[in-house]
Amino acid sequence: MHSVNEIAAEIVRREGGYVNDPDDPGGATNFGVTIHTMRSLGIDLTGDGRVTTADVKALSLEQAIEIYVNHYFHGPRISELPDPLQASVFDMQVNAGANAVRILQGLTGYFGQSLTADGQIGPKTAAAVEKAMAAAPDHLVDAYGIARRNYYYKLADRRPASRKYARRRDGGKGGWIVRAEEFIAPRFHFTREQHDERTAAWD
Repeated sequence: MHSVNEIAAEIVRREGGYVNDPDDPGGATNFGVTIHTMRSLGIDLTGDGRVTTADVKALSLEQAIEIYVNHYFHGPRISELPDPLQASVFDMQVNAGANAVRILQGLTGYFGQSLTADGQIGPKTAAAVEKAMAAAPDHLVDAYGIARRNYYYKLADRRPASRKYARRRDGGKGGWIVRAEEFIAPRFHFTREQHDERTAAWD
């Protein structure tokens, strides 16, 4: 089991450095930390009383890891989930906020549990996920990764501007899909043919 800081460092690797893509609702981003997150946390690195793109650019890798650990792992109480799930849920929490937990809560129904998908990890969610893991210890992590992949495809279905994150210009898997499949056993990865079929309606 990797430490939470090691997992956070891997998330930084996936996220990359500074970008300000007009098609990304997150706005200016550095190491995956958005300007909106920095504003909500009051992180004014330039000391001018405002949080602007200059502050996003000034964010260090170490500061990004600290934000992830404090506000995307400990804050949402991901440590209360079974160890095998933590890295994937943590990664998704960074990428999709409370939807990470909503996806997991919805998934527990397939394993005999019933939860309200409120995006919060409380005693009921922690207990239900523990029971789901006990019922399917060899399947729940893959099932969650597949649910993540489905979430990204469906998001791109609804929002054409986001399709470039799910499908590259050459038609191959985009960053969202590659990211989800990092947490899925290779035997469940989509082939190029399956990916092409799933995205065919976007043409």
